[in-house]
Amino acid sequence: MSKHALFEGLVVDENGNPVTTAMVGNEAQYVVWDAGFKFHVDAETIDRQVLRLLGEQIAEHKSQVAEGVMKMLGQDDLFTKAAIDYSLDHMDQSFDQVIANGLPESARTYLGMLGFRIVVNYHGELVRVEQPGIVSDEGE
Repeated sequence: MSKHALFEGLVVDENGNPVTTAMVGNEAQYVVWDAGFKFHVDAETIDRQVLRLLGEQIAEHKSQVAEGVMKMLGQDDLFTKAAIDYSLDHMDQSFDQVIANGLPESARTYLGMLGFRIVVNYHGELVRVEQPGIVSDEGE
């Protein structure tokens, strides 16, 4: 179980109300209010749902992501491409490390400034992830 709520401050309920966090023992929880009741949802459950969704989006655009990373690094050689492709093919291992170590507060702040929001219900199910600037397949 996770000791960090990766997306603390970025999670809201279906009505747009902020979801708080709490520790139950050594496990991070998101706390969703509904009709006066607090529902504690294991943070790792929600965090993994979000990471899985982001991973799927990255996988759909793997070649563009790899090209962008190479440009950002200023390197356009075969070894760099192979390293980036390997990293993209093994994102689950990276996600495990992020779950274990947490997300830096500066990264959460930046995501919040970009308008990134995670909407969940009180069961801990991911309703949607709002990512301004990302065009959906439906053309929204």
